[in-house]
Amino acid sequence: MGSKRNIHKLFNWEYWPTPMFYIPNIPFAFYHAVKAKNLVFYTAVNPTIENSGIGTESKYKTMQLIPKEYLPVTIFHEVNSDVNESIKKVKEKNISYPLIAKPDIGFRGLLVQKIASESELKNYLEKYPIDILIQEFLTEKKECGIFYLRFPDHQKGKITSLTLKDFPYVIGDGTHTLEELILSDNRAKNYVKIIKNNVTIPLDTIIKKDKKVQLSDIGNHSKGTQFINGNHLISQKLEETITHLNKQIDGWFYGRIDIKYNTFEELENGKFKILELNGILAEPTHIYDTNKTNYLQALKEMRIHWKQLYKIARLNHDQNNIPYRSTIGLLKDVKKLKKYTKSITRLHKFK
Repeated sequence: MGSKRNIHKLFNWEYWPTPMFYIPNIPFAFYHAVKAKNLVFYTAVNPTIENSGIGTESKYKTMQLIPKEYLPVTIFHEVNSDVNESIKKVKEKNISYPLIAKPDIGFRGLLVQKIASESELKNYLEKYPIDILIQEFLTEKKECGIFYLRFPDHQKGKITSLTLKDFPYVIGDGTHTLEELILSDNRAKNYVKIIKNNVTIPLDTIIKKDKKVQLSDIGNHSKGTQFINGNHLISQKLEETITHLNKQIDGWFYGRIDIKYNTFEELENGKFKILELNGILAEPTHIYDTNKTNYLQALKEMRIHWKQLYKIARLNHDQNNIPYRSTIGLLKDVKKLKKYTKSITRLHKFK
């Protein structure tokens, strides 16, 4: 079974490792670095986000840039702080279970978990000696990713990508167990290990006919969520709403916001919650809809966005006197991030 899954992933580029989406575009990135006469010119894109959002930044600090009405209730648990004190804050903030816990620095869903009880939260906080965000579990029914960019000398910006998220699920037939349904589903079986660790229903449960069982609540591609190209839904109203939001977030010109909402009408009218704001490391995730995009088109879309990133960086640097980060300083940050990522990945494997 494992070899069949590996073959399936090999012939479906959606599942290819991250470097496959970046290495082919390195010459393009280097060309723009030469034009800017700086290898790390991109650090001037989002001045108020550390390194413009290359992955080294604190999610909590970045969230503080966003108006509170758009945010889930969040508690910052600092590394080595009192676990019981953080649990006490959960009660004081009236955050009910289940809730979400995730690393303050992290990406692609690493260690993001839905926590069902106080004891489970305590175990999580004790297991991972890192800065952690504890957030209320948002009950909005839908999730999407909106990629937005605005040139610093323009009053209006543009939504360049709208990605709808379809959480993995199976439909019962009254005969097969949950595990059998997962293993027979073309998509779910590729994430079987992750799903088995997250589902709350026993795997040997026979699922009633026509009953839908959602297998994950975390909208990450790495956890099985399917990304669907929703660019046809981009409207003038939605762009006006996101531009209004953008102007309330000081120093954010390029990136993606991950959003929970109930209806598209509410989304257009600004009634939504923001899970995360991602800077220059963000991708226009609609490219992962393999029904509408092939691999070469995905690479081209990345280059199109990087070209806009270059223009924003140059405008901020040349006209607004935003300094580029020193190359050595950035390399030290990236080295530190790699060490950090390896350590928590190791903890995750042996949890």
